[in-house]
Amino acid sequence: MTTKSATAAARATVYGHPRQGRNRELKKATEGYWKGRVSADALQATAAGLRRATWLCLADAGIHEVPTGDFSLYDHVLDTTVMVGAVPERHRSAFEADALDGYFAMARGTQDVAPLEMTKWFDTNYHYLVPELGPDTVFGADSRKQVAELREALALGLTPRPVLVGPVTYLLLAKAAPGAPAGFEPLDLLGGLLPVYAEVLADLRAAGAEWVQLDEPALVQGRTPAELDAAARAYGTLGGLADRPRLLVASYFERLGEALPVLAKAPVDGLALDFTGPAAANLEALAAVGGLPGKRLVAGVVDGRNIWVNDLEKSLATLGTLLGLADRVDVSASCSLLHVPLDATAEKDIDPGIARWLAFARQKTVELGILAKGLSHGTDAIAGELAANRAALASRAGSPLTHDPAVRSRTAAVTAADARRSPSYAERAAGQRAHLGLPLLPTTTIGSFPQTAELRTARADLRAGRIDADGYEERIRAEIREVIAFQEKTGLDVLVHGEPERSDMVQYFAEQLSGYLATRHGWVQSYGTRYVRPPILAGDISRPKPMTVRWTSYAQSLAAKPVKGMLTGPVTMLAWSFVRDDQPLADTARQLALALRDEVNDLEAAGTGVIQVDEPALRETLPLRTADHAAYLTWATEAFRLTTSGVRPDTQIHTHMCYAEFGDIVRAIDDLDADVISLEAARSHMQVARELAAHGYPREAGPGVWDIHSPRVPDAAEIAVLLRTGLGAIPPGRLWVNPDCGLKTRGWPETRASLENLVAAARTVRAELDAS
Repeated sequence: MTTKSATAAARATVYGHPRQGRNRELKKATEGYWKGRVSADALQATAAGLRRATWLCLADAGIHEVPTGDFSLYDHVLDTTVMVGAVPERHRSAFEADALDGYFAMARGTQDVAPLEMTKWFDTNYHYLVPELGPDTVFGADSRKQVAELREALALGLTPRPVLVGPVTYLLLAKAAPGAPAGFEPLDLLGGLLPVYAEVLADLRAAGAEWVQLDEPALVQGRTPAELDAAARAYGTLGGLADRPRLLVASYFERLGEALPVLAKAPVDGLALDFTGPAAANLEALAAVGGLPGKRLVAGVVDGRNIWVNDLEKSLATLGTLLGLADRVDVSASCSLLHVPLDATAEKDIDPGIARWLAFARQKTVELGILAKGLSHGTDAIAGELAANRAALASRAGSPLTHDPAVRSRTAAVTAADARRSPSYAERAAGQRAHLGLPLLPTTTIGSFPQTAELRTARADLRAGRIDADGYEERIRAEIREVIAFQEKTGLDVLVHGEPERSDMVQYFAEQLSGYLATRHGWVQSYGTRYVRPPILAGDISRPKPMTVRWTSYAQSLAAKPVKGMLTGPVTMLAWSFVRDDQPLADTARQLALALRDEVNDLEAAGTGVIQVDEPALRETLPLRTADHAAYLTWATEAFRLTTSGVRPDTQIHTHMCYAEFGDIVRAIDDLDADVISLEAARSHMQVARELAAHGYPREAGPGVWDIHSPRVPDAAEIAVLLRTGLGAIPPGRLWVNPDCGLKTRGWPETRASLENLVAAARTVRAELDAS
């Protein structure tokens, strides 16, 4: 970059923004509405206030074009389902009676009607509601939400750009509805969907939209010729409309690959591309196709998924290279800022010298404004900002937090034998059954029990100094006593201590491991009103002392039945943290595995005979492009085995995964060498059990029989039906009975009723097996 003006004024923009508000106002209002304490009008007023505050904040930071339509009361894919009229038949009467209640029924279900299935949004920890489509689906446009939010922004005097999930990605993310004929694919419906998008685009144009963004992240995955042809047809049709706004097609999370020339040739007005991490390959690919002459390029040069300050000079160099490849170049984050917390300045507990390394959503928007200014007016115009940025980057690179010689020496000494358990599962299984004395179809839970208001209050009182550590720990012991007593009375076979001391399954461990930073206000949406605070993995990792042993040992002292030790696995610790970007993920995973291995070994030494190491993120962290899968799965499965391979043969190792598509990683699941795996299966009607069977999975498995992400209580007969379905794929000697996931977010009344029904169903099916 020269010190003179490099181009006509570049604009800064973002694709989306965190929705919750500084104090999670949206979560509180939505949950208040569900409980009848907040009216529909009050909920919508809260939402409108949050949108207004976000847009004004973006404008103040130098964002020239603000996104609209990305805000959601629950999920933006569910909003798209409403926009195109694809409400499932079982929800249609509720939706027509009351659109808001019907919307939430699709998301959460009711006692009588199951919700839509939920799964991961690409390789993030955000969950979306999966559209259900069949050959008889009839689409119809409903653009009221999108138009209303556009008008709200226009009324503030802002330049808005509505953001929609693109038609190809929407169909590729959908699933065939129950009863759809074999061979049906949702993408078959593209011809019927495009006129609906055309109508929505016309409505937005009439309401004042100059540009509309259509998000097509599914195109960054390896796509078949037929799918690429569908993309060409979609944007040939939409681009050829006479009555439309200008169209910006956005992709993110990875390089666009073979879809890039398809979109570059399409009659649309601009492309938005990711240029961070592996997606930096988009720059060379864009040059190879001759750039985007006559089109707008929105360049995602600030990482929208991680929290480290941007290297401004590196981004400016990328932007400078891109100037000759498009009609105009504007500046953005690599994806929606939905995936990062709101504001790093709220983190008063982090050392200021370290806090300068961090950029949450608000800081990223400031970075974008600086980059747009530098691109437009040259580096002299931002000399002070560049100097401060260089100092922050140097401070991080030179910090002793990032380099611990003892950790690196231990990691370098690991051998292949350290990550292999002996003897084989087939030989271990008999000894474990004898040691544990479990019945056929053993029942258990995934780990956590309800986090009550009393527990949250106790944690707040401890932080505020209203109770001391002894008082807090007695409250935790009391909760463990209650959880153990309930499980024994109910008749569960393998118990858990309930995790009352843990506010989060990753943060709890991060706070006790060296190299991690914890936030107080770094909330990120996982699904609906479920928010998590991903810790920040900033340096080399070690475990100074045991983390879970005393609570597990205390629970075991109260029970004759085995109590599981509960840990979060190394891959999930990575995936659900903001991870360091200055070394390969495989190196960081190995450091985490060694720290967790120490904890596993200490649990066993304290008498714990069943240890669960959860890896729900194994599938979600799978690279989006198939060519990258093998390398990832090699180090990911090694990290799990390194964590668990130091125990005796009669210690039973469990793992847990939920809310992802597992069929394409069954071999990797086998390679984990866990004795028992539990997986989400209730919403998908035991699909994962069939996938395990189809791949010849040889170990024990517990496909979930209770969907804990819905408030409905399944009765014993319903659970028994799912168990019988599971037995059609998994032999009775290897089938476990458990919920889909932990019970942290559920209330005690539904937990009691559902687990009593789960145990009753297991007993019923056991009796059937005995009789046969």
